[in-house]
Amino acid sequence: MYFPYFRGRQYELLALKELAAKSLISSFVVPVIEPVKIIPALNNSLAAFQAASLPVALVLNPNVGDLTDEPQIINQLLERYVSTPNVIPAILTNESAEECLTKLNDTGIDADKVLSVLNSADSLPTYQDLFRQSPQYTLCPYDRYIRRVVKENSVLFENRFNKKSRNADYPEDELFSNDHIDYREDDYIGFGDYSIIGSDYIESGFAPYAVAIHIVYFAKDNSLRIRHFVSDSNDDISDVAGKFYEAVSKLYKWYTTENQDRQLTTGLQTLLDHFINKTYPGLPTLKKLSIMHHLELMNKYLTGRF
Repeated sequence: MYFPYFRGRQYELLALKELAAKSLISSFVVPVIEPVKIIPALNNSLAAFQAASLPVALVLNPNVGDLTDEPQIINQLLERYVSTPNVIPAILTNESAEECLTKLNDTGIDADKVLSVLNSADSLPTYQDLFRQSPQYTLCPYDRYIRRVVKENSVLFENRFNKKSRNADYPEDELFSNDHIDYREDDYIGFGDYSIIGSDYIESGFAPYAVAIHIVYFAKDNSLRIRHFVSDSNDDISDVAGKFYEAVSKLYKWYTTENQDRQLTTGLQTLLDHFINKTYPGLPTLKKLSIMHHLELMNKYLTGRF
């Protein structure tokens, strides 16, 4: 199983909604959403997963964004969303985790129905105090101390996106992950990452000097690699649409000249169509399509259609 982790930005939620509504993923892909604000896109995304009877996890005690200063956020998220059968309540192992688990218990939800996120060995004492009963899933990094404690239902969870401070600095091609190949060898029941966004949370975007399109793909040995298609006219912030066309031209050339047909997904096809039609979707939609491609591609791999 694959557990991609998102911070609930608008373009991420739109990507998840479309994936669910168009049946582009299955129960082998379980997105984890840490909401940064309550927006219509969150409601719509969760509704799409409910309509498709697909699992999705929702963090009830977010660490970043507008909701961290909202004292009643756990109650609000519980009341609005967790009553839905397909929504898995998720808890970050932090200072608010005990309150969160207590409120879940008060509503009849036990620890074995919870997804826990354990980001470091420093949080192990809190985890051990809270979870006398193993959670349904525990997302955790590869760490020998954590492995000694979390022995059941653990999910290998790492940041696999090597984010650069400037888009122009991305290499053309690099390894993204082999977790989908190796996770069972270490007795994990699944694997997860931050997709092509990375673990850093940045509140707002800015006009880029360079436009980069990040596309994951399976190599011949089934390792998951990532191509970074970067624009050339990167001296200033003017003509973002032109920069996008430079980047998407490289994507189209790679796809058509290197026989990458097996990588095709709805998200990738839409990007190729933008090249063919010479249209510019905007940077948020570009990220949405790249996320959609990643999750649909992983679903194809996990369901044996690759």
